[in-house]
Amino acid sequence: MSSPAVPLFRFGIIADPQYAPIVPHVAMDRQYANSLAKVAEAVEVFNSWELSFVMTLGDVIDRSFSSFDDILPIYDRLRHEALFLLGNHDFSVSAAHLAEVAARLRMPSPYYSFSRHGWRFIVLDGNDVSIFAPPEDHPHRVLAAEMLAELQEKGAANAHRWNGALSDGQFAWLGDEIAKAAAAGEKVIVMNHYPVYPAGEHGMWDSERVVALLASQSHVVAYLNGHDHVGNYGKAGACHFVNFKGVVDTENQNAFAIVEVYADRIEIRGFGREDSRTLVY
Repeated sequence: MSSPAVPLFRFGIIADPQYAPIVPHVAMDRQYANSLAKVAEAVEVFNSWELSFVMTLGDVIDRSFSSFDDILPIYDRLRHEALFLLGNHDFSVSAAHLAEVAARLRMPSPYYSFSRHGWRFIVLDGNDVSIFAPPEDHPHRVLAAEMLAELQEKGAANAHRWNGALSDGQFAWLGDEIAKAAAAGEKVIVMNHYPVYPAGEHGMWDSERVVALLASQSHVVAYLNGHDHVGNYGKAGACHFVNFKGVVDTENQNAFAIVEVYADRIEIRGFGREDSRTLVY
């Protein structure tokens, strides 16, 4: 039997624009100001395709709440729905603005789900337990400091201040969403800023429990993330884990993708530095 030639639907992906009106970080090859032009180029390409939505996988800005005023109007040029999730750099703002970040990105809440064409998209907030996103003195910030100290003592590769974890409440919600999708006959794609697999220095602090959950559910097809700007790929159980490359890196090369969902596979069509991949399910 031949494979279907027409996708069920398509969506766009951008990761880590990390825009700021500042000079480049030459050693890391991060060209913060150039992200305005790169996102504009991606928007132009996306507008030439029929897409269900465009998701940015976190780190819209590098620092300063006012940077949202420069980059978000570029997303307004999209003829598609622009969706966002929260990255660590999105919280590199003054304490007074911490509670406003999700609303500024027009998100319904810090983590949420939505359905398209019989698929459920589960959008996580990997900054839920972190030392930078919760308000000062919030129990999640206290818990984050404890988790980080414990990981540092073990010499864990991901024991970094710029990573985070899901709260137990959000992890339970993730399990509920996956169960509801199964009951509704929906396949699942999970999206988050942070990688969880393969393990590495950019991984969420509680990656192991997330991977164990996703890999045990046959209807969970893919987990899409940013954060590690060089990109990565792995597979655990039936779930494909795809780390998209960062827009902010390099002076001129862009990195974004169009994801085409078929009845038997997902085709990732990479643009610029982004890799093209076929994920069979």
